[in-house]
Amino acid sequence: MDADVIDAADATDATDADAPALVLEGGGFRGIFTAGVLDVLAERGLTRFSSVWGVSAGAMNAVSFKSGQIGRTMRVMLTFRDDDRFMGFKSLAKTGDIAGGEFVYETVQNELDPCDNDAFEENPMRMYAVASNVTFGTPDYLPVVHLPEDAVKVRASASLPGVSRMVEINGQRYLDGGTTDSIPFAVAMGLPGARKVEGHTPAERALVVVTQDRGYEKGAGTEAIVLRSRRYESYPYYTEALRTRGPRYNAQREQLWELEREGRCLVIAPEKPVEVGVMETAGAPLLDLYLQGRRQAEARLAEIDAFLV
Repeated sequence: MDADVIDAADATDATDADAPALVLEGGGFRGIFTAGVLDVLAERGLTRFSSVWGVSAGAMNAVSFKSGQIGRTMRVMLTFRDDDRFMGFKSLAKTGDIAGGEFVYETVQNELDPCDNDAFEENPMRMYAVASNVTFGTPDYLPVVHLPEDAVKVRASASLPGVSRMVEINGQRYLDGGTTDSIPFAVAMGLPGARKVEGHTPAERALVVVTQDRGYEKGAGTEAIVLRSRRYESYPYYTEALRTRGPRYNAQREQLWELEREGRCLVIAPEKPVEVGVMETAGAPLLDLYLQGRRQAEARLAEIDAFLV
């Protein structure tokens, strides 16, 4: 297979090929902002998207949106926020993953707050989980078609470097998609220089939900800590992706704002700097951020409705 093409041949056909794409940034528990936005869209029937592209927590949000389960992501995050099996250093010590993979993607996904797998598969909107290919240091766009089988692709998208085991799929090793493509509007829209995804018709427009406020600028962050650990020195391309993530992310956001000015993207962002941590355990700030997402969506309902036509 061409290295620049990701196979999505078995993904279901979208009924609205000319509809906008939906692009969801990650950010751990900051993703509860996205959950608030998506719940309002689902409640109002604003679900006409040709495809949904999720990174890390954005991929988890995409699953519940595609399955039509309003409130599910919010419930999961609030219910298990301080459960060591869900996320925490006890999970890291016990399983090798800061987020308990089996608990999150099997126990919660299939038993405690199960995904409606039938509804997920019946929805013709295509879903892609963005994961970083550790060998090549590039993003892969993994089609999520059948659940529970494809939950491993969501897990790959959300496996944070330095505190997670690599996830192997079809002989490739993956970690968190945010390292290589934090906000995948370029591939969703087929912009110049973007990867091509087999079976995907690029969208002319995209509704993009980001989890940092518009004034945010990324610094070295946790990537610097991971680099100092030398954990991935056997993967030079991935190491370079970690090293350059900050400036690439900031440039990506600048491109997004330009597309917004052109009317090709509609961007929903938190109204103020987000204080919720990636591993937040307090319920009040999480609920507040969820409500912020709802308020943002509700305030822009007419604009969103017009954008989706």
